[in-house]
Amino acid sequence: MKQIEVQILQQSYLLACPDGQESRLLEAVERVDTAMTRIRDAGKVRARERIAVLAALNLAFEIADREAADLAAASAPARIAPTPVAPHVHDSDERVQQLLLRLDEALGEDGRLL
Repeated sequence: MKQIEVQILQQSYLLACPDGQESRLLEAVERVDTAMTRIRDAGKVRARERIAVLAALNLAFEIADREAADLAAASAPARIAPTPVAPHVHDSDERVQQLLLRLDEALGEDGRLL
C-alpha cells in the first residue's frame, strides 16, 4: 500500500492507495476538488464541511442519474434510443441552488444550511 499526498480545496491530505491504483485515486481527487471548488466559488457556502457534504451529494446524484440512465438503456429495446431518466442541469450555480433547496426541505426549519 502506497501513500500519496494530494490537495483538495487547497488543503493537503495523505491518502493510502493500493499499488497500481494511483491514477484512479488522482482522478477521484480531481473530481472531488473540482466539485468542491465550484460550490465554494458559487459564493453561497463557505464552511468547508458544508461544501464537502454538498459536493458529496452532488456526485452521488450524478452517479445515481448515470446508473438510472444505464438501467434504462439496458432495458430499452435495441431499436429505440433510451430517453434520459432525469433532466441534467449543466449550470453548477443552479445545481448548487437545487441541492440546497433539497437539503433545506429535508432538514426542515431547524436545520437550514443558509
